[in-house]
Amino acid sequence: MAVTLRQIEIFIAVAETTQVTKASKKLFLTQSAVSMALGELENQLDGALFDRHGRSLLLNDRGRYLLPMAKDIVSRVLNVEAMLTEKRHAVAGTLHIIASSTIGNYVLPFLISAFSRMHSEARINMDVANTEQAETLVSQGKRDMGFVEGTITSDVIRQVPWFKDELVVILNKNHPLATKDSFQLPHDLNKTQWVMREKGSGTDQIFQVKLGKHASLLNIVTRLGHTEAIKKAVESGLGIACLSNLTVCRETEQGWLKSLVIKDVDMERQLSIIQHHDKVTTRLMDEFLSFCEIMTECGLGRECLSSPWKLKELLMEYDRVSGGEETGNKK
Repeated sequence: MAVTLRQIEIFIAVAETTQVTKASKKLFLTQSAVSMALGELENQLDGALFDRHGRSLLLNDRGRYLLPMAKDIVSRVLNVEAMLTEKRHAVAGTLHIIASSTIGNYVLPFLISAFSRMHSEARINMDVANTEQAETLVSQGKRDMGFVEGTITSDVIRQVPWFKDELVVILNKNHPLATKDSFQLPHDLNKTQWVMREKGSGTDQIFQVKLGKHASLLNIVTRLGHTEAIKKAVESGLGIACLSNLTVCRETEQGWLKSLVIKDVDMERQLSIIQHHDKVTTRLMDEFLSFCEIMTECGLGRECLSSPWKLKELLMEYDRVSGGEETGNKK
């Protein structure tokens, strides 16, 4: 008897959960059905795939060899199903995406909301993680696409530039430097205390690289693990900080904080969209990617992407472009 797709799915579930009980719950099968299918698979492949340790099943060398191939098989089958069963005249289905912190917290929620109002049958589920985690999940086929701030190293990932973000210095509106039009290196570094992201964060790394030899002049009073905490600390007067311009649109627009560009230093960073090379692009994925692309070309500036007050203008622009294309297609 040939190996079945169901056996492969059961093997993956047991590998990921390390227990038949947990795998059966994940797959909505009985424990006996999972055990039987796993036993048949091992018999067909002429040997064990797991080492038994009490209740746990841990992959042996044969199992570790099989696991990436098994995941690739399931991913390819899902691609075939998506391609052949997709509704032809409706943007429908569920996308599972992942985004790094700045994009996931400050950009995509507004885009997803706007897109969902336009396509009621579409569902977009999003996880927020760092770029490395996003790369891993997309490369494993566990997420349909990712939106990242960092560099991708996997050769199975296609990375497409989206738009550029800019890091800015943010200050309390009453800070002495708030009267200036720009932040100047190196002497402005000595005039204040700094509130920084945790070590290892992308924003922290990029900022210090951009500062170069001047980074040693930073007087860091605290490190905080979330952008919102940093903004509150700056607003309360603890110090100043360097954050993505996308994260402070609301505060600068309302006058709660002031942002300064660093004079004569390029503080831009590239934001990108990533997908697995073998991922089939469905109608829903294509429409959402097109929607995101139009957002960056609407001529309203990058800050509009994280400002809810600009959404109406964005949607009007999208409708205008989409309507023009549809009219052109009918001619």
